[in-house]
Amino acid sequence: MNTQHEKNNSLFESIAALEGALFIDGEFRKGTGARLPVENPANGEVIGHIAAATPAEIEAAVSAARRAFRLWSAELPKTRARALHRLGELIAEDALNMAKIMTSEQGKPLNEAKGEILKLAEACHFYAEEATRVHGEIVPNDQHGFQSLVVREPVGVVGAITPWNYPAELVGWKLCASLASGCTIVIKPAEITPFTALAIAEKCAEAGIPAGVVNVLTGKGSLIGQALVEHPQVDKIAFTGSSAVGLHIQQSCPQVKRLSLELGGNCPMIVTASADIPAAVKGAVRRGFRNCGQICIAVNRIYVHRPVYDDFVSQVGAAADRLVLGNGLEMPDADLGAMASAEPLNKTRGHLNDALEKGARLIAGGKAPEGAHYAAGYFFRPTVVADCTHEMQVMTEETFGPLVGIMPFDRVEEAIALANDTPYGLAAYVYARDLTEIHTLSAALDYGNVAINNVDAGIMNAPYGGRKQSGVGYEHGREGLLEYFNFKHIRLYHGVRG
Repeated sequence: MNTQHEKNNSLFESIAALEGALFIDGEFRKGTGARLPVENPANGEVIGHIAAATPAEIEAAVSAARRAFRLWSAELPKTRARALHRLGELIAEDALNMAKIMTSEQGKPLNEAKGEILKLAEACHFYAEEATRVHGEIVPNDQHGFQSLVVREPVGVVGAITPWNYPAELVGWKLCASLASGCTIVIKPAEITPFTALAIAEKCAEAGIPAGVVNVLTGKGSLIGQALVEHPQVDKIAFTGSSAVGLHIQQSCPQVKRLSLELGGNCPMIVTASADIPAAVKGAVRRGFRNCGQICIAVNRIYVHRPVYDDFVSQVGAAADRLVLGNGLEMPDADLGAMASAEPLNKTRGHLNDALEKGARLIAGGKAPEGAHYAAGYFFRPTVVADCTHEMQVMTEETFGPLVGIMPFDRVEEAIALANDTPYGLAAYVYARDLTEIHTLSAALDYGNVAINNVDAGIMNAPYGGRKQSGVGYEHGREGLLEYFNFKHIRLYHGVRG
């Protein structure tokens, strides 16, 4: 049986093998640029260093992807599907080790990280199946002797810029869609969670995916990500992150590119008097605090019908207080780990202070957990504030932390107006059992995803995307794959009548 020391050594060896590495043209190579430290957010320890990719290395990765595109795009869909299935199997087989890498750099509990790795494997298998089901169309013409064919062709080289909150899944959605469609890809992971992406690249090599089809560059997004945005040989940018950065990407492209932008959320939940209150409480706590609230579709703000308001607030506060925090490696089954860095922690504290200063009532949390084993990490208790208004940041801005604001409403129309009072439109949640309320709310909420009596707004085989400042384009489902294709209309005159 392994000792804790042996387990730590195994993790250290896995990360050390990726230290300072870039994955370019099918092989790992030591980067020549400056070294950037990567911390474990649970204790502040430096777990390794990454290389900041240089302009020459960026050019090498894009050139490798461009060369590989000609052959990969011409492969049979079944061949690409087999490669994705192999990749999914290899990832699932090594899920625990990959999860340890993720937890050590991101902070989420190990069991949660392993679940994310297994979802990445599922994405590989889903897109493997979709790769063989990309069909064209025959479009009727208005003249005899003509036939119009609509065919789908892969876009080309994809630049994927991914965030730190889900460092495996949010790489995987872009990677799997690219591989299935026949595109090649250059991935720029977040600089605070780079080793997960490099571990995925290891699996791509093991799966026999041809050289140049997948490339990974590490470093700062403002430099490496921007270089991909501006590169004339990158045909599409797939980005997940903040709305501000997404808007900058859109505005800074020097030539026309395909864009998929999955951006901020500030997601509301509406709880009506007809709701199953225990179920609504369970959903609010799960989607409000999972991954410390560092989720684009996290519940940020909750509007509760006044007749059930006090009961709901009391139950949510008690449930939040029961959640267990811990170092994700030492307590694999903890409810919450450390937050990923000081930045989201400081924003959470700022939004909390703003709410309290403007009259909100603290129901749960509101501070870091006590104890020496929390002192060096970015920990914060799951926090609930009630009696909120739209004068408070917690109700009008995306916190991206373990903080939820609650506000009463008197009429469903009022709740709709409050929920839609935002520049964002990614996901919204409703708990109600009255069918009229359910249909009224689902129709009126201006969001790309609306979950009724559950908090899973995204599933792999349905389109996932936002409205307004929450982005453009889709991931997941057939629609997510079609984002990686160009459509070509071929109008043929064959001269045959009848």
